[in-house]
Amino acid sequence: MRYLPLAFSVVLALAPFGISAQESTEETGSEAQAEDQGEERRVRRLGDVLGEGSDEFSMDIPNIAVPAEPVEDVPQVTLPDPEQDQRLQMLLRTRAFVPNDPDTEQAISDLLDEVEVDIRAALDEENFELAQQLAGVVREVEPEREIIAEVADAVERDATVGQWLEQAQAALEAGQLTAPPGANAVELFNQVLEAEPDNAEAQAGLVSTHQALLADAIAMARDDLDFEGAEARLVEAEEVREAPEAVTEARASIADFRTRYVEQLDSEVLAHIDEGRFEEAEDAITELVALGHDRNRIDALQASLTDARRYGSFQPGQVFSEQIERLGISGPQMVVVPAGSFMMGSPEDEEDRMANEGPQRRVTFDRGFAVALTEVTVGQFAEFVSDTGYRTDAEISGGSRVYDLESGRMDEEDDIHWRHDYSGEDADEDLPVIHISWRDASAYANWLSDQTGRTYRLPSEAEFEYALRAGSQAPYWWGNGSPPEDEVENVTGDGDVSPTGARWNVAFRRYTDDFWGPAPVATLQTNPFGLYDMSGNVMEWVDDCWHDSFVRAPSDGTAWVNPGCERRVIKGASWSSTPAMSRSAFRISSSTSSTDMRVGFRIVRDL
Repeated sequence: MRYLPLAFSVVLALAPFGISAQESTEETGSEAQAEDQGEERRVRRLGDVLGEGSDEFSMDIPNIAVPAEPVEDVPQVTLPDPEQDQRLQMLLRTRAFVPNDPDTEQAISDLLDEVEVDIRAALDEENFELAQQLAGVVREVEPEREIIAEVADAVERDATVGQWLEQAQAALEAGQLTAPPGANAVELFNQVLEAEPDNAEAQAGLVSTHQALLADAIAMARDDLDFEGAEARLVEAEEVREAPEAVTEARASIADFRTRYVEQLDSEVLAHIDEGRFEEAEDAITELVALGHDRNRIDALQASLTDARRYGSFQPGQVFSEQIERLGISGPQMVVVPAGSFMMGSPEDEEDRMANEGPQRRVTFDRGFAVALTEVTVGQFAEFVSDTGYRTDAEISGGSRVYDLESGRMDEEDDIHWRHDYSGEDADEDLPVIHISWRDASAYANWLSDQTGRTYRLPSEAEFEYALRAGSQAPYWWGNGSPPEDEVENVTGDGDVSPTGARWNVAFRRYTDDFWGPAPVATLQTNPFGLYDMSGNVMEWVDDCWHDSFVRAPSDGTAWVNPGCERRVIKGASWSSTPAMSRSAFRISSSTSSTDMRVGFRIVRDL
């Protein structure tokens, strides 16, 4: 058994209970009486120093030399554990009265070793408050111990980690998942884990950040249609933590949404085109390109849009007619003419050219348009008159010009109007209507527009010549000289013979169409655009006012109209036209109310 020094034994026995020497003497009876007065004063002095009060003190106290006052200050510290604190206080009082006692110092060191174990346990449990409390005691008693600095470092690290965690959580809540640098959730949580690899809050924070990145990627795809950004977000998520199943599921969800969105957008393009919303269709196609839609499909949609812009819902060359439901009849058959450009007028070196056919210029049609397959017939015009009671200019004026078969002259005759043919006889319903003024033709087009809800009108001069030429820049749509075969167009041919045996003085050589006067519409051949009688049968009214040249004429194919003009252009050849007058560039004019047995009209429709 180890024995403590006397001074330490006395302090150990008395200090915890505050027992004085006087009380000890009274309790020991005769033993106290045996002591002399000097010894009693010595013990009392020790009792005064250490305090009074304990019945448990029962050991012999020999004479010792105890200072009247502590040599050192007693540190004012306490330990939270009562037993440890009791020992600490005794040891500290002992050291205060008897400094540098080896046994006392060793006892203190042993006690602090226990406290150090408690400190490390507190640090392991992240009970930094307790660790700091215990380290404070150690600092006061034995300030050179390394555990003090370790606690300070741990507390500082905990404070820093706590700050990082707060910043990381705030960044997570603010959506700063991977940016800005140094202040995003991923960097901050990883910073914590570098300091504390097992930090549960940081690990959970990275899980939450990973989930937020996946949710962000899906939202970017579905809400913003930013599929590239969504994929970049998924790559970032893969770098945050290994959770391949979650990333694969998110990527599959985005891919499925993208497929469905592209299919929907493809359908919307067609719907926009059908409904004439071409700008919306163009935007949707651009978006499909950005989404990597099939290139062949993109080309097909773009072609559909281009055609729609040019032709509406029709195709070039398509023949159609619209119902006039109120009357239970069909409107004229129309042919979709392709968009394009041509040189209008005649070149200066063209034979039989007239000055008013130039200067030759390029005209471009960005949109297609529909031209009537044939001239308006007597039967079609009759439907208009029957429905409206309209009276033509010939009926109002009392007559029109006819061809006299006997004399070969073209003279004015009374009571001639749209119901008559070129010689003044009753006209068959399938003949082109003649004895029609520009005003009469415009009235028919306006009526047809009202009945169908579509825009019907007279063609512009450029539209008529473009449709007549049908891609040819030669003098005639069939080329140069006489038609290559009989019955191409109803114009003058040296083989034509009138009912009275007359022949043309000036005509196409070695050609006949077997008609003297207008032929029933659609009897002869079509030109390359699929149109009948564009350069023969009857001349036709167009919408343009007359100008002596094409200087300052529109280049987009629209009609050149001056308000209040009295003369309008007539285009195309007739059954009596000479080769010079049958040229595609040939043009004449007449007043808006004039009528003739060689002039009729056809209509166009905007697409």
